[in-house]
Amino acid sequence: MKNTSNKKSIQTLLPILAFLKPYKKMVAFALLALLLTAGVSLSLGQGLKMVIDNGFAAGSVEQLRTAIFVMIGLVSLLAVGTFCRFYLMSWLGERVSADIRKAVFDQIVMLHPAYFEENRSGEIMSRLTTDTTLLQSIVGSSFSMALRSSLTFIGGIIMLFFTNVQLTLYILIGVPMAILPMLFFGKKVRKFSKDSQDTIADVGTYAGEIIQNIKVVQSYSREEQEKMAFSDEVEKAFVTAKKRVRQRSILIASVILMVFGGLSAMMWVGGNGVISGAITGGELAAFVFYAMMVGMSAATIAEVYGEVQRATGAAERVVDLMGVESNILPPEQVSQLDLKGDPIIEFKDLYFSYPSRPDDLALNNINLQIKEGEVIALVGPSGAGKTTLFEILQRFYDPQQGLINFKDTDLRKQVPSELREHMALVPQNPILFSNDVWYNIRYGKTNASDDEVIVAATKAHAHQFVKDLPDGYESYLGEQGVRLSGGQKQRIALARAILKDPEVLLLDEATSALDAESEHQVQAALNVLMKDRTTLIIAHRLSTVVHADRIVLMDKGKVLDIGTHEELLSRSNLYQRLCELQFDLATE
Repeated sequence: MKNTSNKKSIQTLLPILAFLKPYKKMVAFALLALLLTAGVSLSLGQGLKMVIDNGFAAGSVEQLRTAIFVMIGLVSLLAVGTFCRFYLMSWLGERVSADIRKAVFDQIVMLHPAYFEENRSGEIMSRLTTDTTLLQSIVGSSFSMALRSSLTFIGGIIMLFFTNVQLTLYILIGVPMAILPMLFFGKKVRKFSKDSQDTIADVGTYAGEIIQNIKVVQSYSREEQEKMAFSDEVEKAFVTAKKRVRQRSILIASVILMVFGGLSAMMWVGGNGVISGAITGGELAAFVFYAMMVGMSAATIAEVYGEVQRATGAAERVVDLMGVESNILPPEQVSQLDLKGDPIIEFKDLYFSYPSRPDDLALNNINLQIKEGEVIALVGPSGAGKTTLFEILQRFYDPQQGLINFKDTDLRKQVPSELREHMALVPQNPILFSNDVWYNIRYGKTNASDDEVIVAATKAHAHQFVKDLPDGYESYLGEQGVRLSGGQKQRIALARAILKDPEVLLLDEATSALDAESEHQVQAALNVLMKDRTTLIIAHRLSTVVHADRIVLMDKGKVLDIGTHEELLSRSNLYQRLCELQFDLATE
């Protein structure tokens, strides 16, 4: 059972160690430096023996000088080798850690949105940061210490036999006894380490959520309750970490006790040997040096073994994340779009449920054809399936049944990233990045010139307020655009979509955050933007709905009716009620 656990630990770390492959030369130089330092360390014992026997005991100044020079040379060589080993191994640790972070992030941004419904963002961030930092210390430090200690441990035992066979037997009695705690406590350390990493992720998740919603927390005067709740989360993490630390401490203490217990017995016998003249003082000094080296190497191996068990928990979490396969993948054989395909968008017998709610149909038997250049408005109460239709169209999800065609081609036979290049979304809650205005608008077209960005901002009626910001277009907007009002953020998001100049424009309540004057300005810009462009609008405001070519009335995932504003007003009770509510709200 224990062997199986050890094999599993090694197998878990193998994918991480595979990141060393591109840096074989650096690994080779690091191993060479490691061998050099291990060899020089073992030579120091013989140098010490030479100083005592040829210098002190012989009473020769000349021999003492020679022995001291030998020791100085060995120590200098050890210093150079240690510098090279430490630098190269630390470089490898940092490089591999950076590569792992990039690989994990590359995996994250390609995953399907359903994965983020089922997994907390804080836990994913913990794997990207905390776990990879732990793996960096393993590759850059612990791995080097383990190799060096293993070499000095084996070499030390060989030199012990070379120096005095009888005394070596006393040391070897403690070695097997030192391995037993490693086998027994190592498995517990690994388990508690993984639990500890999980609880740390919980702490990060909780804190991130509170910080992100700090205004709500303070608005409801929940500061004290949140302090207590966060304190509970921290204490849970501490209790789990305390268990891990206890097991590691017992492991290290047990190894030291066993090894140095044998060392003490050896020194008693060796001391008596020097007194009786059976061995020289230099031999005993060299033997004690090697015995100390073996003992310290064994203790280091035990400590590193605990670190490796802890790293195994982190490696499992990272490897698990990197092993997740996205549900939305490019097809093996890509179909070319029909440039003259009409209708441009077609929903046919469409059924869809979110993975987190498999028994609840978000879309139920949707059939809809949209012609090129047509403006379609999607209306209906909350939960009708309007936003879900947008997400399906952008292929964030695949339907359980039915077909979606874009330019006479099944969405599943197109590369998702290339498909989305034909579309631009302006969401109800605009998403801005922690950067300046240039960056946020240029996100719609990364190679756009400054003039193009300004033109897009002007069309979105954003140019004037951007100019008034402290640094204009270079103004930093803060996390999620916190330094802007809701209407300003919406206009930046609209400018981004205008800059992209898509074939299909998706507007999800795009004017909901604007005041009356701004809405009028942006609506005028939208009317120009929507001209000769296929546009799908989710909106409740009458001003947007009236201008649509067709209105799709939805409720509970179904299409109830399709027609113009006047047609639906004359024949649909639900549409009439929605219009009356909007009119009442508009006149209040």
